[in-house]
Amino acid sequence: MIFLELFWTFFVIGIFSFGGGYAMLSLIQSKVVTEHAWITAEQFTDIVAISQATPGPVGINSATYIGYTVTHNMGYSEWGCIGGSALASLAVVLPSFIIVLTICRLYQKVKKSNLFASLMKELRPFVIGMIAAAAGILITPQNFFHWSSWLLLAGAFISCKFFKVNPIWVILAGGLIGLLIY
Repeated sequence: MIFLELFWTFFVIGIFSFGGGYAMLSLIQSKVVTEHAWITAEQFTDIVAISQATPGPVGINSATYIGYTVTHNMGYSEWGCIGGSALASLAVVLPSFIIVLTICRLYQKVKKSNLFASLMKELRPFVIGMIAAAAGILITPQNFFHWSSWLLLAGAFISCKFFKVNPIWVILAGGLIGLLIY
């Protein structure tokens, strides 16, 4: 029965978590530590620390580790613990997968619609503004007044705009050049 409870708990967490892995940590803590008392607050803190240190999204890493820990604490075998971790991981990403799949199917139906094209055209300035706001947050006096930052920005812009270089290559080249400069 714990497997069904794990699945449902992390499925609900996946549905109601907006803003990424760190945003879902408080909901995970509320459900796993407070509501179900599957693990202690100290264990949760350790799990979050380990989840931050391992590659991948912290929310999914936490779900994986919690699924393993909960089934281990209940005396399941190694394979049962692996099943618990896999089930919790699947459950936390499944809502997002379903939403994206639904949006993709909907997009296929409306992509040729004049109303949709008009809506996307109207949203462009907002997306550009959000990207600019994110860039503005990252600007510090150290990098704003440094010539190499402006040179990297100009090179990236010119590469994408005029030479139609794939942005992934521009990001990789910018990272490599930044590593060499700094």
